[in-house]
Amino acid sequence: MNILIDGAGAIGIGLGASMLSQNVNVSFFAKGETSQKLKKEGIRRTGIFKHFSFKPEDYTVYTDYKNMPSDNFDFVFVCSKTISNEDISNCLNDNKNILKDNAKIIIFQNGFGNDEPYLRYFSKDEVFCARVITGFKRPERNISEVTVHTEPILLGSLQGVDVDCLKVIADKISLSGIPCEISNDLDKWLWAKMLYNCALNPLGAVLGVNYGKLIENEYSINIMNCVIEEIFEVMDAVGYRTNWSNAREYEDVFYSKLVPDTYNHVSSTLQDIQRKKKTEIDSLTGKVIFLGEKYGVDVPINKTLYNLIKTIEINY
Repeated sequence: MNILIDGAGAIGIGLGASMLSQNVNVSFFAKGETSQKLKKEGIRRTGIFKHFSFKPEDYTVYTDYKNMPSDNFDFVFVCSKTISNEDISNCLNDNKNILKDNAKIIIFQNGFGNDEPYLRYFSKDEVFCARVITGFKRPERNISEVTVHTEPILLGSLQGVDVDCLKVIADKISLSGIPCEISNDLDKWLWAKMLYNCALNPLGAVLGVNYGKLIENEYSINIMNCVIEEIFEVMDAVGYRTNWSNAREYEDVFYSKLVPDTYNHVSSTLQDIQRKKKTEIDSLTGKVIFLGEKYGVDVPINKTLYNLIKTIEINY
């Protein structure tokens, strides 16, 4: 089995090490300093679960799609930031020759609807998504540290197609030590993650604190409750469903389990801001605002958090 990983960040390196540990042929698409680091020093997966180290000769690093062999890849893992989806989908379309006839694309990203750019060029049974709550961070460009874990990684489709083809990937990730399963209702789980991310990610970034600090005072709790309630209103208007029937049911689980289990996690938005990089706020809170405007639901607290993150980005 040959896998191409586009996006050699924390998740990409972590999953790459997982697949290498199961004797899968792994190639990375990376640029700049990251590509040089991977070529010279190898990669490591550390943190909770099993630890792995691999030498540069154990995998391949490409900096240009045109240098990749034809008819080679069985799966593509998209592990980049969501802001890169237009470029990646265009690049895969322009270089379809590198993919085997039955190749599958799996998108490991935050947000909802990230498959849309890829579905312009690939069929519904070729494009899949993942729900990842497991926390990864990158202390060095070639190291992925697994920091927190609450539920298995879920692989599935937002288009209602059969997902049995993903079981081989789920099994190998699980055997590497990170629980992973296939799901026939991934949309519900991705909206569950949207609730989690939109409540915690931007607010933690604005305040510069980890997730746990946000549940230690009534003021940030009030803000998060408003975010959650607005998202449920949007979901009701659009017709989306998740695993809780209303905001109150979700908040009970959110404060009793989800946040305590990830107390020390620092949001990806805050990490991007600290590195002065463009955030994924458009795929998270921005998606809620877009759907709210489309279906006539006002989401003022989400809009405020969105505008604050955008203001921070502009002032880098």
